[in-house]
Amino acid sequence: MTNPHPAPPKPVPNPARTPSPGLAFREHDHTTCALDILARAEALTGAAGARLTPVRRRTLEILLEAHAALGAYEVLDRLAADGFGRQPPVAYRALEFLVEHGLAHRIRRMNAFAACMHPGEAHQPVFLICRGCNAVAEAPAGGVRPALDAAAHLAGFTVERASIEALGLCPQCRAAA
Repeated sequence: MTNPHPAPPKPVPNPARTPSPGLAFREHDHTTCALDILARAEALTGAAGARLTPVRRRTLEILLEAHAALGAYEVLDRLAADGFGRQPPVAYRALEFLVEHGLAHRIRRMNAFAACMHPGEAHQPVFLICRGCNAVAEAPAGGVRPALDAAAHLAGFTVERASIEALGLCPQCRAAA
């Protein structure tokens, strides 16, 4: 199917520019933020010998639009509205590809997906989830992962993979409460 919404021009990837932690909760140039992530996604998939097909790209764009976690059926509805089909495998395959290539994360608490704000960087995600508006910020795991590894070491345990999800209120929801 043909996508009626042509993709914006592709900017030159800038791997040195990584969005600030908590970007979802602060004013920022969202267009530049999304275009940077999309450009990095194109570069990373190409380097891996994979392709960011139109449906995969649109799925990533949908996840980037609001810095929020979306369920597979929410993504499917948006893809269908854009002419990509209404069958669940359309969304699930695109989301699976994005997760496999480090371009999206699964937020287990919400049974939803969010765009990775640090694609191409080895990291253990720490998610700050607003219980008021469902906005999701991916914070760097810098201080959290060493503490987790130290606790695991004391228990004789080796952490192979971790995803930390913290629930709270973003600045806007906290101000409204």
